[in-house]
Amino acid sequence: MARAAKDGAGDRARLLYCDDAGPDDLLRAAAYLFVCPENLATMSGAMKEFFDRSYYPVLGRIEGRAFATAIAAGSDGEGATRQIDRIAQGWRLKRVADPLIVNFAAQTPEAILAAKTLGHPDATACCELGSALAEGMVLGIF
Repeated sequence: MARAAKDGAGDRARLLYCDDAGPDDLLRAAAYLFVCPENLATMSGAMKEFFDRSYYPVLGRIEGRAFATAIAAGSDGEGATRQIDRIAQGWRLKRVADPLIVNFAAQTPEAILAAKTLGHPDATACCELGSALAEGMVLGIF
């Protein structure tokens, strides 16, 4: 999902894994697309750890910046979306697109652990989200 969004944004975006990203990356970016899986109705542990490491160092320094989310869900994706929205609210970020939730309907241990394949309509939606976020920044809409 993140790669498809990056493809849509092209050279106007950087793709960073949450394990490799931190406060300095947030400070350098003009907007954010937070992409993560939902695990047990919450954002992934790696994404939570990224927010834990980054929250206070950027607090008061990134207000008003645009953000969007893309969640890979096994059921509904709403829990991860709510968590990220609460963090974004604390940072005073501005949501500029409806949450994109791709439901992989993984409900068995085998399906949950299996590699996921992003279908064409979902890949297109991710690509369009990345493109819209980047274009909105270039045009000064966000």
